[in-house]
Order: sequence, then C-alpha cells, then structure tokens
Amino acid sequence: MSTPETKGKPVHVESADQLERFVAENDVVLVDFHADWCGPCKMLEPTVEEIAAETDALVLKVDIDELQELARDEGIRSVPTLQFYEKGEQAKRVIGVQDKSDLVAIVEELSN
Repeated sequence: MSTPETKGKPVHVESADQLERFVAENDVVLVDFHADWCGPCKMLEPTVEEIAAETDALVLKVDIDELQELARDEGIRSVPTLQFYEKGEQAKRVIGVQDKSDLVAIVEELSN
C-alpha cells in the first residue's frame, strides 16, 4: 500500500528492491522508465504527474541511466516506456508518448 508521502506524486525509484516492494504492496502501479536526455520523456512528464495526482495508481519513475541493470532486466529498449502492474503482476506496457486519456483508461481498467 502507498504511504501518504507517495500518494499524489511520482516516486523516484532508487533500487530494484524498492521497485519490487512498491509493486508488491500496491494494487495498481505505473512505472515510468525515462532518461534526462530524452525529449519525449520530458513531454510525457506532466501527464505522468497528473495521473499520480488524479488516480489511485502509485506512479514510480525509474531513471534508466541510474538503474541500468534494472532497465536491462525489465527489457527496456526505448524510453519512455510505461509499465503497468496489477496486484504485483505486469499487466501492460506502452512505449512512447501517450495520450493522458489512454493511460487513465488503463489505470481504471486495472483498478476494477
């Protein structure tokens, strides 16, 4: 389950163990794999922040340059990549800039 400080805004993931724990403890998790040098990632950032604020999903951000091994283990080949988890299991993956409405629809679908 999320804590008050993780609700409503994206959480910067600092380790594979932390990612695993958040995914296991929350019903719906959106993981944004991104990089500072990635233009499309910067375009998607406000959308990701709004989803964190407006939905029940826990939103996590993984910097692929900081956590290269985690990104490799997750099979991340391009950024931005958004992975959705439902009850600890990967449910969906989308790559590239997405419409907010499409992302919210995925969160709502997983929340039901």
